[in-house]
Amino acid sequence: MKKQEIQSFGEVFNGKTPSKSEQRSTGHPILKIRDIDETGRFRGTFESFVDDKFYEKYAKKKLKAGDTIILNAAHNAEYVGSKSALVSHELQGVVPTGEWLIVRSKEANPGYVNHYLKSPSGRKSLRNCVKGIHLYPKDVARISVPLPPLDDQIRIAHLLGEVEKLIEQRKLNLQQLNELLKSIFLEMFSPQAYGYASWPIVEIRELAEKQKGSMRTGPFGSNLLHSEFTTEGEVAVLGIDNAVQNHFGWGERRFITNEKYKELKNYRVYPGDVIVTIMGTIGRSAVVPEDIPLAINTKHLAAITLNRKIANPLFLSYSIHSSPFILNQFRSKNRGAIMSGLNLGIIKETKLKRPPIELQNKFAELHIRVDSLKTIYQQSLENLEALYSSLSHQAFKSELDLSRVPLPEINPGEKEAVGTEPTAASAEGVIAIDLPAPDNIVNILNNFDERKLLISQWLEAYCSQLENNPFSVQRFMAAAETRLTELNPDADFELGANDYEHIKSWIFAALNEGRIQQARNITGHEKSGKPIFGNVIEIKNGDHS
Repeated sequence: MKKQEIQSFGEVFNGKTPSKSEQRSTGHPILKIRDIDETGRFRGTFESFVDDKFYEKYAKKKLKAGDTIILNAAHNAEYVGSKSALVSHELQGVVPTGEWLIVRSKEANPGYVNHYLKSPSGRKSLRNCVKGIHLYPKDVARISVPLPPLDDQIRIAHLLGEVEKLIEQRKLNLQQLNELLKSIFLEMFSPQAYGYASWPIVEIRELAEKQKGSMRTGPFGSNLLHSEFTTEGEVAVLGIDNAVQNHFGWGERRFITNEKYKELKNYRVYPGDVIVTIMGTIGRSAVVPEDIPLAINTKHLAAITLNRKIANPLFLSYSIHSSPFILNQFRSKNRGAIMSGLNLGIIKETKLKRPPIELQNKFAELHIRVDSLKTIYQQSLENLEALYSSLSHQAFKSELDLSRVPLPEINPGEKEAVGTEPTAASAEGVIAIDLPAPDNIVNILNNFDERKLLISQWLEAYCSQLENNPFSVQRFMAAAETRLTELNPDADFELGANDYEHIKSWIFAALNEGRIQQARNITGHEKSGKPIFGNVIEIKNGDHS
């Protein structure tokens, strides 16, 4: 496969940052670094605007769909080039700030070039271009990209793009499950919950087992040195990495000898203990699993052995990392500043409402069910990411057999109309979607006609809950798959191409009947309150303008 420098088939240039005096509260939007998240998604709103004079003066800087934008400056050289995005139609015509470097492909497929620059080879080339804490257009323009025939570029971009969509859908599934668990917790234990006023306020220490050392931190100083850790052994050592994700996970495996354990046996952790990070990334918590081997905790963790008659470990762990009541107390102990550390004293004195143990146990059961779904989706996500990595490597090494990959027929208008890409408003947050439970879910999963009927009913329910939010096929499909898995956890089910075609047909029928309608997106408002319309066509409930 021949290689060509980017400057031979495209152009590379920087955006333009307006001065403070040139920025406005309304007008033409400016794309800042924080407007794009770490995954390359537009966050959905603009914070800065410019007037017509600035916008026309730098018209050549306006983004076009298909551009690749890359962070070109940072306080740390390691961060330069770490954030990038493929510009979608919702950012068409927006002027990016000078911290963005723009790669515009004119004689190569833009999606293909974007995927290459995200590949290990592409990222290595970008890192080699970094000078100090900057990435300069002239250097990026000289990066060599392997270029197969244009049709093969399109095939590769389409294939990798489809896998990327599945990856994003799995991430959305996991995000929705996190939101689901949060909403369950708040519904059961917020001040609006039934019986809340009668629940006693207790300190966390009152929930611990009535025995010496039921709340403890790990050994300090010379009692346990890093040099004493081994990669194998019979006594595990738990640290921050075991709780940093707010659920227990094995990170770096650390062990100590049995002889060393005899000195430190007072720091043993037990199944069902709640562990809390008190150094580094603080305030994260998890429950030690039932199958934990003999283990101790380091000084970076606090461990709590609970009185199970009055406190459920999953309830307390979730409260510590997600209860607004507890988080506010942690912040107040640090005088509202960024928390630099927790200590056992603060944790012991932290107060919370103690619901009946039966209610705590009910939450724990729901927590376990959600965790089982998350495990399924997490494994699927890891498999998809491995697939993307493998396909990407083969594609850019000319090792991918493209003979069976059809050339996609892309109709941009249709793609935009059915809302397959997230829009500005939909990126602002996750819409809680309530899809009704049907009878006989097993028959529905195995019968396409019955599944079509269920999907139609769910589409109606989804649209009725949109309010002013735009319709998103991706978000609906993710919610539908999540709901199907909730209703039948034993089935590993995914909506297929026929389901998607039915969804698309339903959308066009609903558009024709006026139940949903197309409207331009709103990017801001003038001082008079009049909306400023963008260039993206969104689909919304027909009852809302």
